[in-house]
Amino acid sequence: MSKLTRRQLWSLEEYAEQRDAFRHQVMQHKRLRQLTLGDHVRLLFEDEVTIRYQVQEMLRIERIFEGPAIQEELDAYNPLIPDGTNLKATMMLEYPDVAERHRRLAQLAGIEHRVWLQVGEEWCCYAIADEDLERSDQHKTSSVHFLRFELAPEAILELKQGAPMMIGIDHPKMDTGPLAVPGPIREALAEDLAIPYAS
Repeated sequence: MSKLTRRQLWSLEEYAEQRDAFRHQVMQHKRLRQLTLGDHVRLLFEDEVTIRYQVQEMLRIERIFEGPAIQEELDAYNPLIPDGTNLKATMMLEYPDVAERHRRLAQLAGIEHRVWLQVGEEWCCYAIADEDLERSDQHKTSSVHFLRFELAPEAILELKQGAPMMIGIDHPKMDTGPLAVPGPIREALAEDLAIPYAS
């Protein structure tokens, strides 16, 4: 999947005109890219559309219009777009009550490394959080994490051929058990992956 360039972005004035329609399009798009694990974890699988929306919103909120500053935003967000061999997701730990959120984040240190994904009967991997910018330490975790699931060529082929996908968390303080990814979401995520070349 290609990365965003300045040429693909609207100016602030253009975005003001396009925002309502684009926001509606993105909300519909996200419906096929979100999963809930247990009661408090939401995964949004990112792609060019979701990241473009995020960048346009940041430019709008911060009133950024100068070239170097726009490029800084692109450099920050482009790593969250899948590369053809992986799926990338924003994980949100959602606890509306502030006291409960602080308590649970202290218990869930390292959860970003315990999210797993399985394709078919055998192939499985854990999330990599190297785009996460040191959001956790040994005492607590963050409420937002950026995850990458690196898929082997055989897993990509299986997924594109319709193999089932499961996902879950096996942290000692939160074991969600396996969730079967619904067909429409699985198909949307398969589109993020490139068919591997035969070696």
